[in-house]
Amino acid sequence: MERNIEILDSTLRDGSQGEGISYSVQDKIHIVQALDDLGIKYIEAGNPGSNPKDMEFFQRAKNLKLKNSQIVAFGSTRRKDSSCAEDVNLQSLLSAETETVVIFGKTWDFQATEILHASLEENLEMIRDTCSYLNQRGRNVIFDAEHFFTGFKANKDYALKALGAAIQGGASVLSLCETKGGAMIEECREGVRAAVEKFGAGAVIGIHTHNDSGLAVANSLVAVEAGATHVQGVLLGFGERTGNANLSTIISNLQLKMNCKCIPEENIKQLTPICKRVAEITNITLDPGLPYVGQNAFAHKAGMHIDAVLKNPFAYEHIEPESVGNSRVFLMSEVAGRSMVIEKIRKFDPSITKSSPVVSEIMAKVKELEHQGYQFEGADGSFELLVRKSIGKYQPFFKLRYYKTSDESPLIEKGLYSFAQLKIEVDGHEEIAAGEGNGPVNALDFALRTALKSFYPSVEDIHLTDYKVRVLDGKSATAASVRVLIESTDGTDIWTTIGVSCDVIEASWLALVDSFEYKLIKDIEKKYHKFI
Repeated sequence: MERNIEILDSTLRDGSQGEGISYSVQDKIHIVQALDDLGIKYIEAGNPGSNPKDMEFFQRAKNLKLKNSQIVAFGSTRRKDSSCAEDVNLQSLLSAETETVVIFGKTWDFQATEILHASLEENLEMIRDTCSYLNQRGRNVIFDAEHFFTGFKANKDYALKALGAAIQGGASVLSLCETKGGAMIEECREGVRAAVEKFGAGAVIGIHTHNDSGLAVANSLVAVEAGATHVQGVLLGFGERTGNANLSTIISNLQLKMNCKCIPEENIKQLTPICKRVAEITNITLDPGLPYVGQNAFAHKAGMHIDAVLKNPFAYEHIEPESVGNSRVFLMSEVAGRSMVIEKIRKFDPSITKSSPVVSEIMAKVKELEHQGYQFEGADGSFELLVRKSIGKYQPFFKLRYYKTSDESPLIEKGLYSFAQLKIEVDGHEEIAAGEGNGPVNALDFALRTALKSFYPSVEDIHLTDYKVRVLDGKSATAASVRVLIESTDGTDIWTTIGVSCDVIEASWLALVDSFEYKLIKDIEKKYHKFI
């Protein structure tokens, strides 16, 4: 039988504790809307008593119309020497007016006596009183049993008594927190089984893991196998220290492989685009190596693998990429086989066959360029231009007459430090343009854009989103060749181009020109609905 698993996403609370992560109130609202679109049941959005930003968010969140999700406020048990009614944080929690609240409390005896400086019985009373106080005021209470697995290992009886105190107070969910991230799989399995046996008839048993031992996802799945039906984590796994359980992986495993329902069935096809949306709002790059949703999750490079996948994807793929909204990628490199090259070429010329001479020509050219330092697996735009040039589906949009760059004394009032000048020719017409920028590449970008825009207005839509420089031979010191990768977007598509040279400016120029030409070719094809 299919099991229903509640998912609580803590991107906006536990995830925001990760280094370099900071959300505005508007960011939080956008992420709530993305998680609601995915179908997450609970969205733990912060602690309203901890800072003004969270307080403002909960006030604005009252007006949100969500389809699938409940926003949840987070807080702690009352302080040792005060009543619930006197506790400022609990009053802030109530003011958030969320239907469900998450309360964390100590279940490890060491934490109770050495950190809270409370007796073991006082700690149990704090848990019981807080859950009861909130429950009596109409709140559904999820109890986060902090340090449960460490506490269970040190003093099993007390850890279970802490869970019992939360049940006595009216908590409906007991979320067992693997707070230090150090528990092994069997330790996690044993703790969950004990909680399910003792309290499973009267409460939902949940799991909340951290990734300090690299086991956050594994421990979450083991907990579900042991009887947990509530899973907490962060959609993309980031968070304090080494991060939280990655929900994009957990949801995929549970729903596609373990006969569990976490989100509406039709929504799982939105998993990858929603993960990309959350990464963009968070201002991080989505880890390409993430299972299921990463750019490389279904990327194939070895020639034998590519040949097999082209014949039958089941040979090397554990699921269909489309089932989670991702797509299959064939990486072009010197180890790619003929099947891979043919698949790429046929996109532009369906008449190409295995025996076509151009296939061998392109493979030879790729191997030669990769020997020089090019790496086409990360430069889809430049590889496409290479193929077009080889099969006659390319036209140059301009000719470069010259370019030069210089670094001047800092223009302090503008913060600009470099200058570029260039001359190009388009259909017999010459254009000279100059540009200032924060560095010579930025100045060149501006000058080229200025020169081209009167001929091709759409270049104004191009934005450079990433720029990487890699030294290819450290032994040559400053005389070494460098590889430059430029990622660009026009707001709809994203593409990457590459340049290699012993001169970093020239390498950047080569990648920059490819980026502009890729965009212009695509514009023409969209206009005439055919390959040029």
